[in-house]
Amino acid sequence: MNVPASRDKIQLVNAESLECELNRVRAAAAGSLSGIFGPRSVTWQVDREAAIFLGAGRALLLQLAHPWVAAAIEQHSDTFADPIGRFHRTFSVVFSMVFGSLDQSLSAARSLHRRHTEIKGQLPLAAGPFPAGSCYYANAVPALCWVHATLIETALLSYELVLPPFTPEQREHYYTESRLFAALFGIPDDYLPRDWAAFSAYIASVAQSDTLTVTDQARIMAHRLIAGADTWLPVPTSYRALTAALLPPQIREAFGFLYGAAEQRAVRQLIAGIRRAYPFLPARLRYVGPYQEAEQRLAGKARPDIVTRLCNRFWIGRAELPREPVG
Repeated sequence: MNVPASRDKIQLVNAESLECELNRVRAAAAGSLSGIFGPRSVTWQVDREAAIFLGAGRALLLQLAHPWVAAAIEQHSDTFADPIGRFHRTFSVVFSMVFGSLDQSLSAARSLHRRHTEIKGQLPLAAGPFPAGSCYYANAVPALCWVHATLIETALLSYELVLPPFTPEQREHYYTESRLFAALFGIPDDYLPRDWAAFSAYIASVAQSDTLTVTDQARIMAHRLIAGADTWLPVPTSYRALTAALLPPQIREAFGFLYGAAEQRAVRQLIAGIRRAYPFLPARLRYVGPYQEAEQRLAGKARPDIVTRLCNRFWIGRAELPREPVG
């Protein structure tokens, strides 16, 4: 997927086009309290699991491999100055979209769009099909499609590392729901692959194209992030090995991650241990706080209980999903 670099050839999501997509979301939503997807959805089944964060590094690196994303993080993000805060703010938005009420989900979508509107610039150096000085925009539909794809595919991949794999029918249902999630980014439905097979083909084609070109700066950022160099929280070597294992081989090599016999052994041991222990985790540890909050909201509780508020502090850095517009 070679994306043109001039603005007049790039389809951007503006406020009007976002509202058109949000109208479609509103019409298909599970309900006012249930939000977009609701408790019977495959999306809730997948995204409630803490296990999906096994793939967080993979999703981030697949995004960083796109020169537009790498430039945006370098020029606009506070990821290195406040990595934990950045994590919390990101998942405050994402979990508001997935587990919030309908109003919370739509508010989070509008907030994300406003933030993306401010993220634009020029590539300092040529990268793949993008010449030096070419413009990038966070609200460009092709870039949003790639970010959306990395989140959807990686979540299911991580889920299936430790839990029973989906049937073809479940996978198709999951992808159908993901198209509503895409609409929260403002991505038009006709811009998306028609089914899971086409979606998988899209990801493979982008991963094998020069659209994903790992720049020197992206490589430096990737190693810094995966090592946890800017946090007090050390990243286990086994997690770094797992991240390398989950990447397409050509992307792994482009980032310069080792994946030899020692790393493969570490990954096998890590996954085997998680598979043994994970089904026995209590729900309070296994399911993310925002999911627990959503369940309590549907049960008629005005506010999440103390344990859920503590879980939310861990996952989104605050006691509750935002009730006001997400900033």
